[in-house]
Amino acid sequence: MSRKLISIFSGSVLAITLSGCGFDGHYRYPCQDPENWANAECQPPVCEATGTCTTDLLGYDPLATESATIEVEEEIVEETTESEIVEIEE
Repeated sequence: MSRKLISIFSGSVLAITLSGCGFDGHYRYPCQDPENWANAECQPPVCEATGTCTTDLLGYDPLATESATIEVEEEIVEETTESEIVEIEE
């Protein structure tokens, strides 16, 4: 019985402790908030000194109107028949 009570108590303490670790609706840096992206504090050169520019925090420029595209060449690989495999092994 005491082992069951200890398990329940430990589980309750763990649940209460971890419930405070979630997202509370606030951003760590003001420039992460989409509402602040156009503000002067989030535009270079003001934000470069602290490293809190939106592009630095997000890894891309969310205000850019063009999106970068990467050209990829498709490589077609022909299937190898069993006779070709035998020839290669010999």
